[in-house]
This record gives sequence, structure tokens and C-alpha cells, in this order.
Amino acid sequence: MQVDKTQVRAVKPFVGMLSKEEQLFDEIKKILEEFLGPTDAESPVWPWYHSDYYENEMGKGLKRKFLFFLDLINPEKLPDIKTRAIEIERKYMEDGRRRINIDPGYIHPAKVVLSTRKDYSHRIYLRDGVYAEVTLHYLDHSFQPFPHTYPDFKSEEYIELFNKIRGDLVNRG
Repeated sequence: MQVDKTQVRAVKPFVGMLSKEEQLFDEIKKILEEFLGPTDAESPVWPWYHSDYYENEMGKGLKRKFLFFLDLINPEKLPDIKTRAIEIERKYMEDGRRRINIDPGYIHPAKVVLSTRKDYSHRIYLRDGVYAEVTLHYLDHSFQPFPHTYPDFKSEEYIELFNKIRGDLVNRG
């Protein structure tokens, strides 16, 4: 059975990056732009204190930055973007440890979707070892978290940022 891909809404890709080395953000941005096209928005660099999950591997003092890409994509491209992100992370490893974590996702007017390699009850398998989860949903004029939403994605700063980018996306048509 053929799927009519004209019925699939294009979405806005983004990546969230975590590192204690801020200079890596600009370096990785250039690499990702070769793959995804130019960025049209980015977040400030925020301190990341929401979990100690990455501490053993990446150390303390992590910072977060988001990049949002101009060119919309078909959501089925998410596994390709996640696979490319993992390749970049591996390229920048030092002594078997990541120096940067790159988490791709996309914004749809109704939701924010993240990709991951980890299966869990609320995640859907896509392909090539990549899962997706809806981490925020749009309700009452704002993105709202779920119980499973990562703590940082529940923060006022993140929700404000994603609401702004969603507004730009909706106004774009």
C-alpha cells in the first residue's frame, strides 16, 4: 500500500546540545548546518543542572543550547538525524567519553518530539534503533509537559522558547 506523503505535515527540526565546552556548540552547529541547512533560531547557553545522569561521562558544569533549523523536514527523517548526531558525538569523544551530547527532535504545531536510542513504555520505535517520544503537547495556548517529560523540558525557559518557535512555525504557514 502506498502512503500519500502529501498528507504528512512538514516539521521543524532542532537539536539540544549538552557540553561543558561552550566552544563546541559553534563547531557542531557548522557540521549540523551542512546536513540540515541553515539555522534560523537558537537559544541562549543555559546552565544545565536538571540531573546528574551525564556527570560520570561528561563531568560537571554542563551547559545546554538549542539550535532550530530553517528547512522543514518530513518527520520520517528523524532517525537519520539521530544517527548523524551519534556519529558526530563519537567523532568528538575523548578517552571513550562524550564531550557533547546531541539530541535531535522536531516541533509540530501540536507537539515537541524527541529522538532517543532508549526504549521505554511511552516511546515508539521508528527504525535503525531510534525511538521517538512526544515530550510536550500544545494545549490552552502553550506547550504542556507529560509526567514522563524530562525535568529540563518542563522548565519555564524551555516552554517559553518552544512556544516562540512554534509561533514562528505556525505564522510561516
